[in-house]
Amino acid sequence: MALSVIIIVKNEAEHISRCLESVAFADEIIILDSGSTDNTLEICKQYTQQVFSTDWQGFGVQKQRALDKAKSNWVLSVDADEQITPELRNEIQAAMLQPKIFGFEIPRLSSYCGKQILHSGWHPDYVLRLFQRQYGSFTADIVHERVLVTGKIQQLNNPILHEAFVDATEVLSKINHYSSLGAQKLYAQGLRTSLKQAIFKACWSFIRTYILKAGYLDGQHGLMLAISNAEGTYYKYLKLLALQQNDSK
Repeated sequence: MALSVIIIVKNEAEHISRCLESVAFADEIIILDSGSTDNTLEICKQYTQQVFSTDWQGFGVQKQRALDKAKSNWVLSVDADEQITPELRNEIQAAMLQPKIFGFEIPRLSSYCGKQILHSGWHPDYVLRLFQRQYGSFTADIVHERVLVTGKIQQLNNPILHEAFVDATEVLSKINHYSSLGAQKLYAQGLRTSLKQAIFKACWSFIRTYILKAGYLDGQHGLMLAISNAEGTYYKYLKLLALQQNDSK
């Protein structure tokens, strides 16, 4: 069974080599860039000649574009800050041989500022990443896109390793980026908010992460994660409020 790996990138020079090394077993690797200004593309071309560039219309649209370029009957969607372990590679290769299974959810083990998070709602974090090409497609969401598979799916056991946040600088950068995308998504869905709701949502996010999802068991990193989740939630709704206020002018 042939396997295509699809990866969307933009300024991922810090992560992409480790990612590409881990998926070198695939029959083809497809890279879709959306305006990198660092040496991401030069690094990618050391591993594959299937490197393309397009404009940016959101994660869902971009991943579907990458999927449309795949040729193999099986596809593995990987993010630039993720790695496939040798154990997961072997499990993937065996999984593709199973009859009448059209997709597989894979657990994701994410790290936050150097520590793997085992609680906080982050683990096990099953994501549908391996699927038969003709039976799968991505939603068009600007952020938090999903793979939709027509047919039976199962779960694998070995995790994808995910470097979610390398350090505090990346935490702040991603909070700003993803809160903007999240606000745009909610606005497009017709959702409206208020400052009071933004504060409530942020407080609830902290409680859910740190207490209900046992983030306290992750030590100081669990506390840091709960705070940054609350910040991201607060700014997402604050930016949504700004969008609706601009719309009413």
